[in-house]
Amino acid sequence: MKIKPFLGALTLAAAATGVQAQTVSVEVTNLTHSIYFTPLLVSAHVGEFHLFDIGSAATLELQMMAEGGDISGLVASAESVGATNVENPAAGLLGPGTSVNIEAFDTGNNGFLSLTAMLLPTNDGFVGLDAWEIPTEPGSYTLYLNAYDAGTEANDERVVAGSGAPFVAGIPANPGGNGEAGGTGVAIEEVNQRIHIHRGNIGDTDPDAGVSDLDARVHRWLNPVAKVVVTVQ
Repeated sequence: MKIKPFLGALTLAAAATGVQAQTVSVEVTNLTHSIYFTPLLVSAHVGEFHLFDIGSAATLELQMMAEGGDISGLVASAESVGATNVENPAAGLLGPGTSVNIEAFDTGNNGFLSLTAMLLPTNDGFVGLDAWEIPTEPGSYTLYLNAYDAGTEANDERVVAGSGAPFVAGIPANPGGNGEAGGTGVAIEEVNQRIHIHRGNIGDTDPDAGVSDLDARVHRWLNPVAKVVVTVQ
């Protein structure tokens, strides 16, 4: 029996046998205090494909998702290699402490699972699962996912109406409505321009000024940010 770890935090209820699954259910839970997930993309695909590659520069398709929550480019990329996708299963934002369950997800001939969504409010933060090999032994498999920084935009932590498109600076929205205003900007450039672990929002406690439009008492987080339970049927 071989147990394969995932990000140092993978609990297996059954062991992988190396043969791909056909039908699974996927439950995603937002573990954060006040961070929202934009519409999720859950994709079953071949092993050579990646929605994102940690340590590499973000593709334009990933940048579209990480800066503005637009998954259309990643969907098209996945479809081009025969992936089976579930788009926006929560029918909108997935709020803190809430879950969405994808029942009877037919993976077809695809043996690897990926997942991604933007984190709000952030500049270019996202939650991600990269090409996890789907076991075929029936059982439930629990994964804990980290937040990543796409490296495409400085984390100024300023909520700017009209931002969200690639190359447009600013956080596009604060869905919880629990932020601040008048921030001058935490960072003016992104030193690490490759996909890396997100340092978390910095924030401040000044409601009308300071460096950030985010509240350090509300919008901070530590990894992991999501729990995923994959049930192989």
